[in-house]
Amino acid sequence: MKSAVETLNPTRVRLSIEVPFEELKDSLDAAYKKINQQVTVKGFRKGKIPARVIDQRFGRGAVLEEAVNDALPKFYTEAVNEGELNVLGQPEVDITELKDGELLAFTAEVDVRPEIEIPDYSGIEVTVDALEVTDEEVEKAVEQLRERFAATNPVERAAADGDVVTIDLEAKVDGEILEDGVADGVSYTIGSGELLDGIDEAVTGLEAGGEATFTSELKGGSAEGKAAEVTVKVTAVAARELPELDDDFAQMASEFDTLEELKADSRKRLETTKQYDQATQAQERVLEELLKLAEVPIPEKLLADEVQTRKHNLEHHQLGQMGLDLEKYLEIQGKTLEEFENETSEQAIKGIKTQFILDELVNKEKLNVNQEELTEHLMRRAQSSGMSPDQFAQAVVEGGQVPMLVGEVARGKALAVVVEAAKVVDTNGEVVDLEDEDEAAAETTETVEAAAEDKAEGKAEEKNEA
Repeated sequence: MKSAVETLNPTRVRLSIEVPFEELKDSLDAAYKKINQQVTVKGFRKGKIPARVIDQRFGRGAVLEEAVNDALPKFYTEAVNEGELNVLGQPEVDITELKDGELLAFTAEVDVRPEIEIPDYSGIEVTVDALEVTDEEVEKAVEQLRERFAATNPVERAAADGDVVTIDLEAKVDGEILEDGVADGVSYTIGSGELLDGIDEAVTGLEAGGEATFTSELKGGSAEGKAAEVTVKVTAVAARELPELDDDFAQMASEFDTLEELKADSRKRLETTKQYDQATQAQERVLEELLKLAEVPIPEKLLADEVQTRKHNLEHHQLGQMGLDLEKYLEIQGKTLEEFENETSEQAIKGIKTQFILDELVNKEKLNVNQEELTEHLMRRAQSSGMSPDQFAQAVVEGGQVPMLVGEVARGKALAVVVEAAKVVDTNGEVVDLEDEDEAAAETTETVEAAAEDKAEGKAEEKNEA
């Protein structure tokens, strides 16, 4: 076999491959054997039909087609390995010559990873939010905890904002009561915004036994999106009573003896959360700067496939779970289809660039992923997927996704190298020290996943097989 590589552009090549006919012998034998098992010829036992009879009855062309289809992947892979190519996706194959007994010649056009020069990233400097927890934030956190321990007590008065009312609902569209438009004994906190638009105004001022009618657009069910005439009847009114903010509350709501200790713990938790947010912000901004520094050609077909994958996942998975279609989603977002497609393309480009640059950095820095790192990453992914670690691990192995997870961890480590070399300062001009290396590695892996998928969960799958 002879092969030659022609570079069409920085991300695409054409392989020209010539195969002497004798190298097709194994594939020809396999073709005759396969046809033997599929056909019946009078006078011959199944599987014992001579090759010349198969040629006469079914045509030599059918045998050659079967043999070539069997042989192409093998010779294509040999040519890829010989050319030391890092191919992306499936090739476009064109048979240019097939002379029975003499020669098979074909071309294969395929996307390849571009050669990327890693820029000098030592001068990257980014600014992140300062790590400040205000007294107001602490008070808000304690107040939210207090809300969770609120008690409700029945009252004989008109319902007011913040009260919990028990209500019966009936919705009509075009004068007809909807089959799924009746609900009794619904508990609702006035002002929470958890039910229909207009319900707060309707029930405020009603006592138990009172009712009101209002018009609202239905948010779900058989008449979703339609305007309905809704009748609401209040059957009970209860006032929410918050516990006193004192040491007794601290002992009831936490492991602390005093309110001051509870507040101190709330402040510490907020600081921890802000430290995590600050680190994530640093990683995202360092990555943005790295992407600006590097020249990364994008394979057209890979980009088109990635955009299509993202759109498919959004329409058929994410929006489907929310009961929306793309048109309704765009209406809610206030975007045109053109704006949506441009954004999707930008996100896909960013994801591909991120993967290419960090993979190149993994190779340059010779970064490896050990079993402990892979296991920790698998545990995090399992938790976010809602599956047990064992279930997630089984799904990963069965789906052949282990290399993908290894790649995610390795890219996270590569980004950590860049972040470590960068200068990170906060809005007060203070240098930020991202101390915990293990935690930082985990966070950078998550940052890389978010950048590559950009919340659309699209992935640029790479395959080396025809």
